[in-house]
Amino acid sequence: MNDKKTLTDTQRRALTSSVAGWIACGFGSGLAPVAQGTFGSLAALLPWLLLRQLSLPLYGLVIVLGFALGVWACNVAGRALGVDDHRSIVWDEFIGQWIALIPALLAPWWAVIAGFALFRLFDVWKPWPIGWLDRRLKGGLGVMMDDVVAGVFAAVVLGFVLTWW
Repeated sequence: MNDKKTLTDTQRRALTSSVAGWIACGFGSGLAPVAQGTFGSLAALLPWLLLRQLSLPLYGLVIVLGFALGVWACNVAGRALGVDDHRSIVWDEFIGQWIALIPALLAPWWAVIAGFALFRLFDVWKPWPIGWLDRRLKGGLGVMMDDVVAGVFAAVVLGFVLTWW
């Protein structure tokens, strides 16, 4: 069994040979040799530039549907890799980043950078309950939930900063 840090050639082929694998690895952004979560979060900014044009209800619907898609894709990819939350699985970063950037939808450009940084901070730091969820929930739901909560934490802090700045 492989650890969460490196991909074997067999695992890479398993990941990239299915639609679920491509979604789970963030369309290849999770295949970066280092800092896969950061690359996934950066890659999430590209579709976000289009998503930010949506009304808030449609934006929320995309997040809900993206979450459901992620639970499925990350579950399938985790089974294929033999590791529930392998570093190469970064669709959870996409959804968490999009949640973190909700306050930045109508904000100045620096709010996007702040939202990105705050999401990465909470995703790496994993304060309670993020770390608790990360340790307790397994499968696709477990992969997705800690990043959703990290995204909510980042959105709350960003919203506070934008309100009081």
